[in-house]
Amino acid sequence: MSLLRQWFGPSRKEIWQDLCGKIQGTYVDGGMWKGDKVQATHGEWTITLDTYVVSTGKSSVSYTRLRAPYVNPDGFRFTVSRKGFFSEIGRLLGMQDVDVGHAPFDEDFVIKGNDEAKLKVLFDDDRLRQLIEAQPAVLFTVKDDEGYFGPHFPEGTDELSFMAMGIIKDTEQLKQLFALFSETLDQLCRMGSAYRDTPGVSL
Repeated sequence: MSLLRQWFGPSRKEIWQDLCGKIQGTYVDGGMWKGDKVQATHGEWTITLDTYVVSTGKSSVSYTRLRAPYVNPDGFRFTVSRKGFFSEIGRLLGMQDVDVGHAPFDEDFVIKGNDEAKLKVLFDDDRLRQLIEAQPAVLFTVKDDEGYFGPHFPEGTDELSFMAMGIIKDTEQLKQLFALFSETLDQLCRMGSAYRDTPGVSL
């Protein structure tokens, strides 16, 4: 066993490759120029796990993210974050903070969206709330596309997106995140806010 492994434990690559066996996913080696990623399918959707780095001048910050493009027929969007660091993002997007009728969840999270009635239906899903509550840090949102530096989506296609500061190497936490995406996409379908169609964009 190498000294580095003794000090720091398994590498991210080893953990993510092990994760693939638990979620029936695929580990994609990005080589020298592109970052590695894990992809798993749920129905017609592909959920992608990767990392990215934001430069802050003298230093840089790494983030873990999951993304899944999907067909969004009614334009419903939401943002959920734990109260604190990410709470201002929804306000910047012009969304209204909403209580969804589940007191502990409403107390711990800032919930914003463009349709209050649909927010309450979405978060009436017990399993979905439990999976969000299991995450120590949460920014879970719907985006229209990734802007200048990312893919542009076809009309009517949006992206379910999660991000957290740091590199997540906890296998159970990552499994729960993939489960969160699956549950959310299924609930959006039940609400009529997602279709089980191939979104026509790859990450």
